[in-house]
Amino acid sequence: MNVWITVKSLGKRKPALAKQAAELPETTSTLRLLIENMVEQQVKAFRERKDAAGMLVYLMPEEIDAQGATGKVGFGMMRGEGVPDLGEAKEAAILAYEDGLYKVFLNDEELEDLDQPLKIEDGAHVTFIRFTMLAGRLW
Repeated sequence: MNVWITVKSLGKRKPALAKQAAELPETTSTLRLLIENMVEQQVKAFRERKDAAGMLVYLMPEEIDAQGATGKVGFGMMRGEGVPDLGEAKEAAILAYEDGLYKVFLNDEELEDLDQPLKIEDGAHVTFIRFTMLAGRLW
């Protein structure tokens, strides 16, 4: 099924990730599976970008315009040698959710329980809101 994904950070006007289409397996029936499937897609995309970084990269004018619309124009070069472990990335994402570092909304309704059954329909809108840590003195 296809859904629309948006990632936002509090305190920023523009979303960190513009509304993008993502394909989820039909078996995505809980928030935990939704998070794990999104992590899997992101790790896969990261590995593909890392593998493609060694090739000669140039941007066409339409690519510059498309990237400019999202707020960042770049060649997509990857720094560092680390390749994320999928299992660890999934565990970290679930732990971050449990610790309250981000919230997930499905069609403007907050999803709270990781294992509560949910029905995601084709074309649904999923929003991830990241909370930023405040710098300064602890109370």
